This record gives sequence, structure tokens and C-alpha cells, in this order.
Amino acid sequence: MDKLKSVIKEYGRWEPLEDYISRIETYLDTDFGLAIENSKSILESISKEICEQKSVELGNSESISSALKKACKAIGYNGGDLVTQLSTSIANIGHQMGSLRNEIGTTSHGRTMDQLKDRNNGIDELTKIFLVDTTELVSCFLIRNFENENPRKHHESQTHTLGYSEAEEFNESWDDSFGEFVMGDYSYPASEILFNVDKLAYVNEYKAFTEAEA
Repeated sequence: MDKLKSVIKEYGRWEPLEDYISRIETYLDTDFGLAIENSKSILESISKEICEQKSVELGNSESISSALKKACKAIGYNGGDLVTQLSTSIANIGHQMGSLRNEIGTTSHGRTMDQLKDRNNGIDELTKIFLVDTTELVSCFLIRNFENENPRKHHESQTHTLGYSEAEEFNESWDDSFGEFVMGDYSYPASEILFNVDKLAYVNEYKAFTEAEA
């Protein structure tokens, strides 16, 4: 799912979706039931996030097809024959994902031993590829359309743009608190280690520092 990974890398707020992607890729060939469950979860998570950001209310038992349709409307696909067909088609994909998940998922219903063994046999390889590729394309479509209309605020985008040399005061403060780490003949300041090991944590600490100084 390289296309979706690329979109997530471009728009960092969607990074938690990578957990679902990892499970899909891990179980695609060995347990497609788990792969489809995580495919469904990706579509649900994207829909819920878009609706939350757009202040669109979702019910506690909202179906995936309904959530997808509301997400499409929330990003502007809300009128005309073409866009209505588009949002309806995406919603139908979600509905089919949910149905398939109920049919073959290991955790959706109790199964006999034979049913557990045979649950994946009715799905051929082309269908598996089609379903995963569809999940990826719909996900990319929703995220890109949402992000184009809702660009991230400056402080949100700093995760990818903030350079180490741009935060000298923070670096000095962090190093004063935690010093340098020595490894044999090498030593590195704490701020540099944090920047290179966990950029998101570095940015969060930098934001907290600048807000406290303001």
C-alpha cells in the first residue's frame, strides 16, 4: 500500500493509520479475514476523522457506508449527479467491506473449526488484490480531498519542516536539562538525539517550550 503510505507521510496527522496498513500487509496472504477487518477500520477511521473535523455528527452505531457517505458530503461532494454517484459508490464499497468482514472475519461471529479453516477459500487472489487496492484508492482520495480544503496549521506542519538549527534556544534549554550522552569515543547533545530519533516528540517539546516562553 505504497500510495497510501506516501499520502500519510505527506500529511502527518494520519500517521496512526500505519498500524492498520502493517496488519493488512502482514495478514494479506495468511489470514485475509484480519486484512479485511483492518481495511474496513482504515475507511472508518478516515471517515470519522473527517466528520469530526467538519463537525458532522455520527451516531454511535453508524454504519461504515453511512460514515463514508457523510465524509464525502463533508468534503464537498454533496450535489449533482456525478458527485452523488461517487459518494454513493464509495459508501457501497464500505458496505461490502462490512459484509465481507462479517462473512469471513475471525472475530465477528463464532465459527466451527471447519468454518475457521475454510473462511478464506472462497476469495481468490484477484479479489483480494482488488479489495485492498480499492481501500487504498478510496483512502487516498478522501485524505487528499480533505487536506486540500483543510491545510494543516503552521504548528501542525512543523513536524516535517522544523529544522534543528531553527530551534537554538530550545536546544540549549533541553541540553541544559539532560546534558550529553557519551557512547565510547562519541558524545551527542540530548536535543540532537531527540531530533533524530523521534521528530514528533522533538516538535511537541519545542512547541511546549515556545508556548511557555511566550
